[in-house]
Amino acid sequence: MFGVSTIEVLERTQTILVPELLENDSSLFEGIVSPVEGASDLVDPSLSFDVLSGFVSRSNDVSIASFMDMRDVETVDFGTEDQPREPKIGSPLSTDERDRLIHLLKSNLDVLAWSYEDMPGLDPFIVQHHLPILPHSRLVKQKLKRLHLRWSLQVKEEIQKQLSIGFISVVEYPEWLANVIPIPKKDGKVRVCVDFRDLNKVSPKDDFLLPHIDLLVDSIAGHSMLSFMDGFSGYNQILMAPEDMEKTAFIIEWGTYYYKVMPFGLKNAGTTYQRIATTLFHDMMHRNVEVYVDDMILKSRGKADHLKALERFFERIQKFRLRLNPKKCTFRVTSGKL
Repeated sequence: MFGVSTIEVLERTQTILVPELLENDSSLFEGIVSPVEGASDLVDPSLSFDVLSGFVSRSNDVSIASFMDMRDVETVDFGTEDQPREPKIGSPLSTDERDRLIHLLKSNLDVLAWSYEDMPGLDPFIVQHHLPILPHSRLVKQKLKRLHLRWSLQVKEEIQKQLSIGFISVVEYPEWLANVIPIPKKDGKVRVCVDFRDLNKVSPKDDFLLPHIDLLVDSIAGHSMLSFMDGFSGYNQILMAPEDMEKTAFIIEWGTYYYKVMPFGLKNAGTTYQRIATTLFHDMMHRNVEVYVDDMILKSRGKADHLKALERFFERIQKFRLRLNPKKCTFRVTSGKL
């Protein structure tokens, strides 16, 4: 549609929607538990988190996503039979182009995170997420809302995993306390989100602006070479400021915990990520790189230029310890959907 490259816009919207919550499934929660005064009502499992604002909304807008027509890509395995590591690259490529791209990826495999253990986190001297609170705000402790037994054990398993990798820690006597919302994933597992609505209500808005989608699309159009990249567990690569960690406390029947990394659902989480992405790529943006929160697109008008730009991009994220999700990355293609 736009010259050589095809950039298809599914929806011109600035709402990014994280995984769908169960709709009309009241079996997520059992019983009725009255919350303390000042707390929000029972968590509605049909709500969906807008991760950019941190507020809970009932939006059904299509998310802004980067993905490719699988006919135009191939996977390259850098792993073993037991542990495959298969980033995607454009197809078809000439033998020389393919060899050079594979060599570059192989030389920079550590920028791809295959598990949480591969993710060191962004340097806290560069960025931390802060949670300022408006003066005279009432502290809110939500009472535990019981989960259906079929979800409870899966939530426990997810919490144990987050404890083992250092994302969360046990807390006693927190001043803030929120409930979790289990979100079923396509693979049958559960993503654990926290109902931060009470905390978000008393947090001032960060006015750092997100990119305008129309301008982002226009700036990519006409480029013959593209690489679509996504941050691995993006928000969790940013640490919480130590003094604000306990404000993220949440409760399940197995205990009370707080986040040491920036979780989804906080009011200004998206703008914090956008700010650090702008800082990291300030001299590359609108030239070789476009960034929308944790979605990154490398662009070039020529084949040779793209490989050089990709090498420079890898050097930059190596320096600041940003890690990519190989399952959501496709390198050196001629078209894609944004």
